[in-house]
Amino acid sequence: MDIWETLYLKAKEQYHPEEVSPFVYAHHVVCALESESGEIYTGFCIESCSGVLDLCAERTAALNMYIQSGQTVIKRLIAFRDKAPFGEGSGMPCGACREFFMQLNLKNKDMEIMVDYEKRETVTLEQLLPDWWGMYRYTNRESNQ
Repeated sequence: MDIWETLYLKAKEQYHPEEVSPFVYAHHVVCALESESGEIYTGFCIESCSGVLDLCAERTAALNMYIQSGQTVIKRLIAFRDKAPFGEGSGMPCGACREFFMQLNLKNKDMEIMVDYEKRETVTLEQLLPDWWGMYRYTNRESNQ
């Protein structure tokens, strides 16, 4: 079993769409990520009637990683709905998640994101955000230390 199958199976455990209340729906998008230390963390999407209260599966997994271990670097990530990513944009983190990962730690630019599970095709976060606006803050921070 390779790391991608391990991540897929861990995320799949979280997939069981449910209505939490008349206002909240959850577990319909799931995610598993591998941290820099090799630990695996999972998350699921939580949507409400008010979009600002929503949490994507990817950010939930990253927050679980940070809360449970203090880590901020992600090596690999897989996210999906009812089936593994199959290309054509499936499994891709939204813009808010991409931004969060870059702000969380610059090393996350190298994280692998599963695009097509069967083909084991991945992209890096840096490929998705090639001219990221916040790079200058990391650059200025390093030069001032």
